[in-house]
Amino acid sequence: MDAEPYCVCLITTPTADKAAEIARVLVEERLAACVNIVPQVRSIYRWQGRIEDEAEALMVVKTARARFAALQQRVHGLHPYTTPEVIALPLVAGAEKYLRWLGAETAPALDEAG
Repeated sequence: MDAEPYCVCLITTPTADKAAEIARVLVEERLAACVNIVPQVRSIYRWQGRIEDEAEALMVVKTARARFAALQQRVHGLHPYTTPEVIALPLVAGAEKYLRWLGAETAPALDEAG
């Protein structure tokens, strides 16, 4: 089965609780099939001219590429950061049964589709 229609998104949040809150919405709304939460990562980055060194949580989100724009928009509405990290990485391969499940879980709901 072709993995090309799917992607993995990385999203950082200030806390694991905020990540779980966002993850639940994404899965409930079928914008993501699954979200893994790494409760603590250390992020070092430049922001507004300063080097920041912060503890954050990392969301690893599995979704369909066709759902990425809606996912990104939803995250921006839920996220406390003014510029949240929401990036997508292409899937190049995956277990056929898992990819079928991923596709089924991110298919728009019937009432949403029409």
